[in-house]
Amino acid sequence: MGGTLRKTFTDPLSANNPVTIQILGICSALAVTVQLRTAIVMAIALTTVTAGSNAIISLMRRSVPTRIRLIVEMVVVSTLVIIADQFLRAYLYDISRQLSVFVGLIITNCIVLGRMEGYALQNPPLPALLDGLGNGCGYGAVLVLVAFVREILGSGRLFGQSVLPAAIPRNGLALLAPGAFIVLGLLIWTQRTLTRHYENE
Repeated sequence: MGGTLRKTFTDPLSANNPVTIQILGICSALAVTVQLRTAIVMAIALTTVTAGSNAIISLMRRSVPTRIRLIVEMVVVSTLVIIADQFLRAYLYDISRQLSVFVGLIITNCIVLGRMEGYALQNPPLPALLDGLGNGCGYGAVLVLVAFVREILGSGRLFGQSVLPAAIPRNGLALLAPGAFIVLGLLIWTQRTLTRHYENE
């Protein structure tokens, strides 16, 4: 049992990562990774919502009629997203403004809905919680790696502090959308090469 729970949490971190293997959540992965700070906050917000919604839906799975399950799932996710958004507005207002609509768009993130539909509805609360945490952390790890590369190459800074000498030229492309695509594409290629993941024809 312990090994199964461990695999439930660790599998999305690498072998079945929601971004690099399943190619989910790409839009937000590109949009909020200009700065490392905003990427970390977004990763924490999505992980919290994914884990919480998985656990709640798992607890309710036997009492929710099949025909209205999507409505119930959206209500649960929307509630958690509103709480996360209000928390950011209250305690991290500047970052909340930088993230703009992307916290609200967690409601439509296919990772969140996919884990509720694909896992939480069929499994007990603890595995569902671990599955949500694992997928959120897997998503967050990709965000942090992409943001780290983009910020350090594009501005020579991390968390607002200069880390590269002024003599080293900055790459403005890293701060633009094409730069995000390039960094994410290289990360996906590296991940799939290391895990030997190939698409079936």
